[in-house]
Amino acid sequence: MLSLAGSARVFMARSAVDFRKAHDGLVAIVREVFADDPLSGDLFVFLNRRRDRIKVLVWDRNGFWLMYKRLERGTFEQLSVPDGAARVELDRARLTMLLEGVASKSLRFRRTFHPRVSISARREHDAAAAR
Repeated sequence: MLSLAGSARVFMARSAVDFRKAHDGLVAIVREVFADDPLSGDLFVFLNRRRDRIKVLVWDRNGFWLMYKRLERGTFEQLSVPDGAARVELDRARLTMLLEGVASKSLRFRRTFHPRVSISARREHDAAAAR
């Protein structure tokens, strides 16, 4: 089971990656193409051209983890990414759905659900309600 820290962000590559690349090759992509820090503890997700394999790269205090999943049938969903972007940020729920094969196009979030709520927004809401 994959368990993620609440502060961990998830980034997925826009284009397919050569799956002969291992740790060092994927770290180079994160640094050069994404312009991100691979030592940040964030997760970096890569798909192959056929989208039947996925790799997740993450730094864990003293080394890199490289998680790999190969589907026996079917493909992983291709997520829409804005043009010109090398990567897209996913939330943890979307990553889990991607890994489990849930089609995100058929999902609908409830109107009251907001994926990004900060404490300062909560304080402002409470202050406005007290008035």
